[in-house]
Amino acid sequence: MTNDEGAAPRSAIERIGEKTGRSWPSIEAAARLSAETRARLAALLREQIPCDTSVVVFGSLARGEYTTGSDLDWTLLIDGQADEGHFSQAQAITRILKEAKFHEPGPTGVFGNVAFSHPILHQIGGQEDTNKNTTQRILLLLESLAIGQPDAHERVLRLVLSRYVEDDRGLRYGSKREILPMFLLNDIVRYWRTVAVDFVYKQRERSSGWALRNAKLRMSRKLIFVSGLLTCFGFELFCKDRTTLTDDGERLSTPALVRFLRERIRVTPLESLAEVLLRPSISAETARTLFDSYDAFLALLSNEEERGRLKQLPLDDQLGSDPTFKRVRDIGREFQGGLDRLFFKEDEELRKLLQTYGVF
Repeated sequence: MTNDEGAAPRSAIERIGEKTGRSWPSIEAAARLSAETRARLAALLREQIPCDTSVVVFGSLARGEYTTGSDLDWTLLIDGQADEGHFSQAQAITRILKEAKFHEPGPTGVFGNVAFSHPILHQIGGQEDTNKNTTQRILLLLESLAIGQPDAHERVLRLVLSRYVEDDRGLRYGSKREILPMFLLNDIVRYWRTVAVDFVYKQRERSSGWALRNAKLRMSRKLIFVSGLLTCFGFELFCKDRTTLTDDGERLSTPALVRFLRERIRVTPLESLAEVLLRPSISAETARTLFDSYDAFLALLSNEEERGRLKQLPLDDQLGSDPTFKRVRDIGREFQGGLDRLFFKEDEELRKLLQTYGVF
């Protein structure tokens, strides 16, 4: 679809810019650098991807928020029989990325290696669903892109979504008025709380980089959670014609629900936020607050000196007086204030959805 002049349709972020009379240079620069970096990766790794795998990137690169100091979070996703060659392939990818001067993933072991589809798909909940497995699964849904060959990535996404829908008896056979994938919503909420708890654990185990992790928790990690909520609320917010989701006009169709969710998670977190900010009930002030603060956050991460300062700040009594950290704290408070108005004050439908399904 094009507009009257034959140009490509405007993105939700562009329309929010028109609504608020704003432009966000750091968000735009990060989106451009993300696209350029993904193209560069595709060229570097063209010969390194077996047919039963996908190289999948996560984090800022997948979200379109990549800056010059960003880590490259990636995994070799395997959807097939285990093969001794997979480990060698992952080593080759690691070597290529190191030679290309990409920043390595963090030391947690979640990224920079191989990941098999079986535990991601079949170990949702229970003792075997580790923090690492939960993180891989939720981030696979909310912030991942395949570089080059996408087949394995696409299969796993659809299988995981099918699992959430098929096992959600309340969604398929329940009597509640709203259509909400509660199984998926509960796992996204669990992931967010896990991130918050793990932040404190990492603070104790390795205090270096604490301030940078704190900035991301206040902003990008929180944005991922917001996009997860909006994904689960998407049937109510973006799909009023329920007949498109049914087999017979009454019973919800699993394939249709999965297709709908798959399309929703193609939208980046910032685009998802922009879409809901376009609702008539949401004020331009709230939209400005959220995007102004996020642009300031990306500007800070793009600044080599300020990002380096956050990486090096010690966890001590002087932290609260550091001007860079005080700026992070102020940006985070502005962002949270915008979210409070969005979810609790300006849109009655959003408030009811969050109150009813996001709290209890």
